[in-house]
Amino acid sequence: MEILYSLAGIRNPVMTPALLAITQLGSEIAAIAVSFILYWCFDKRKAYFLITNVMFGTAINQTVKFFCRVPRPFARDPEFEIVEAARADAGGYSFPSGHTTTAVAIFGSLAVVWKNKMARFLCILVIALIGFSRVYLGVHYLSDVLGGLACGLIVLAALYALFRAADQNTRMLPLTFGIGAAVTLILALVLEFTSWDAGMDAENWAESVKNLNVCFGCLLALAISEPLERKKIHFETGAIWWVQILKIVLGFACVMALRAALKPAMAALFGNLGIATAIRYFLVAIFALDIWPLTFRWFSKLGMAKTQNAAN
Repeated sequence: MEILYSLAGIRNPVMTPALLAITQLGSEIAAIAVSFILYWCFDKRKAYFLITNVMFGTAINQTVKFFCRVPRPFARDPEFEIVEAARADAGGYSFPSGHTTTAVAIFGSLAVVWKNKMARFLCILVIALIGFSRVYLGVHYLSDVLGGLACGLIVLAALYALFRAADQNTRMLPLTFGIGAAVTLILALVLEFTSWDAGMDAENWAESVKNLNVCFGCLLALAISEPLERKKIHFETGAIWWVQILKIVLGFACVMALRAALKPAMAALFGNLGIATAIRYFLVAIFALDIWPLTFRWFSKLGMAKTQNAAN
């Protein structure tokens, strides 16, 4: 707690808003945005690598969180004041830091696939700043950040080796996604239907169950989508710059709208069961991976038509 109190003492009107913004780079929304920008506009294979890192990293992180059950700093010490704006994203147990694991999954993946030294340096810097922001804002211990970093790096190294092997065998990726989906489903079911001791925090338990079901839904969608795209859809990622922006803006808006609309619909059908979350994220992922890319040929034709008209 000494480090947390020391950092709380240097909070100021300049650093706090900046670190509140930086910490969001390790959030679920950031993971969605970066994943689909990379998938829709740049490189599908690299996007699979990044998304898989996010899903596997989250699954391991949430499992470790639940079995370690370390309370957040503000839960352990009621007198400690956090930055209140950070409280909404501080659900679940404390160790290891989920934002840090996600940061490694996103920016560690980008650092691995990019060959530019400056880009790699910036990715590493962002990871470090996100980790620091979690301690500065008072929602994690330094040990939580180091634990989240370790989770992310272990997954990153393992998946890098697996993806390199998959270059020689196209069946390995959907098989990996399928096995990952099965493991996360088992973990989610164990957490959801096992009777735990009375000291277990119900809110934190629900957060872990939810996140494991998110991973299950997304990994199942990947297992179906990767061979479907490779064999049937074959969408092109390249386009004129303004078409790329249009694809991203409209696609992201549709993904977020579908994500929001499905939440009450799934809750009405399945109540509080984790399957509601799994189906919701499965459908969102299928839309983003397979359905939205079906519009790209139309976008490309629109771009070429506008260019020809401008030339004439």
